[in-house]
Amino acid sequence: MQAQLTHLQTQALTAINASDSLEQIEQLRVRYLGKKGELSAVLGGMGKLAAAERPLVGAMANTVKEQIESALQQQRTHLETQAIQAQLAREAVDVTMPGRFVPQGHRHPMQQTIDRVTDFFIGLGFSQADGPHVETDYYNFEALNFPPDHPAQDMHDTLYLADKRLLRTHTSSVQIRYMETHDPPVRIVVPGGRVYRKDALDATHSPNFHQIEILAVDDRITLADLKGILVLTIEELLGKRPMRFRPSYFPFTEPSVEVDIWWEAPGKPGRWMEVLGAGMVHPNVLKHVGYDPEQVQGFAAGLGVERLTMLLYGIDDIRLLYTSEKRFLAQF
Repeated sequence: MQAQLTHLQTQALTAINASDSLEQIEQLRVRYLGKKGELSAVLGGMGKLAAAERPLVGAMANTVKEQIESALQQQRTHLETQAIQAQLAREAVDVTMPGRFVPQGHRHPMQQTIDRVTDFFIGLGFSQADGPHVETDYYNFEALNFPPDHPAQDMHDTLYLADKRLLRTHTSSVQIRYMETHDPPVRIVVPGGRVYRKDALDATHSPNFHQIEILAVDDRITLADLKGILVLTIEELLGKRPMRFRPSYFPFTEPSVEVDIWWEAPGKPGRWMEVLGAGMVHPNVLKHVGYDPEQVQGFAAGLGVERLTMLLYGIDDIRLLYTSEKRFLAQF
C-alpha cells in the first residue's frame, strides 16, 4: 500500500505540474482528492492491514494528501496570475497616444432661440413658469373662454387621451394655472413649451411644435404696451424686419392680433409669415382666476419658436428642425 501511495503521489504531482488551465486543476482535485478519488480508493484497503501498519500508512496518506493539495494550490495561483497578466496585456492602453477627437456639442437652433427670447423677458423682470403637457378640458379650453362648441375642441384639432384628458393645444393653459395661485401684478414667460395639434406636416406647420408664452397683468396695461414689447422682442431677436400687426380672434383675448414677419427663403418668393398671436386678456379669463377685470388688465402672447428660428437662421423648411442630420445642425 505504501508503494501505491508513492506511485499515486508521483502521478498526481506530474499531472498537476503539466496542467494549463483552472478547469484541469479542478478536474485533478476531484480525481485524486475527491470522495470517490484515487486516494480514497487506496485508503479503502487499510482494513486489510495489520494493526501495527495502519498508523504508518495513515501518516503517509496524510503527507501525500498535503503535498497534492499544496501542488494544486501553487499551480492554481500560477495559472490565475498568468490569466491576469494576459488580460492586462490585452487591455493595455498607451497613455502617451493622442486621444480621439470628439466634436464639442452645442445647443439646438430652436433651444438657442428659446434661450435668447427667455433671457430678454427675464431682463424685463418676467419670471419663468411652466405647466403640464397633459391637460384637462378646463385648463385648455373652459377657463380660457372657449365656448363648448368652439371648432378648436373638435377631434380634428385636439389630440384627446383615453382618460378624457388631452395634449395641450397651446401654452395659454399655463396662464390659468399660474394666476390661480398668484395675485397681480403678474409677469411670466413660459420658455419653449411643447404643444400638440392635428396639423398636417409641411414646410411651415407641424403637429408638434413649441411656443414661448408671455403674460402680464397689472392695473394699468394697454394694447400699446403689448405692441411695444412685441416690437422690442422681434427687433432684439431678428433686428429690424418688415412686420405687421393684423386684427385677429382668440377666445381668451380681446382685442386680438397676429404678427407677421416678411420671410424671404433662398430661392423662394418673399411672403408674410405669421409668428405669434397676442391680445389683451379677456375679462372672462380674469374672472375665472378670481381677478377683478375692473381693477386689472393684462396682455398675453404666444410666440412660435420654430418659425422664429426659421427667420433667425434663414431656414426654408420647418421639418429640418426635427431631423438629426449632423450636417444641418453643425451650422448652428
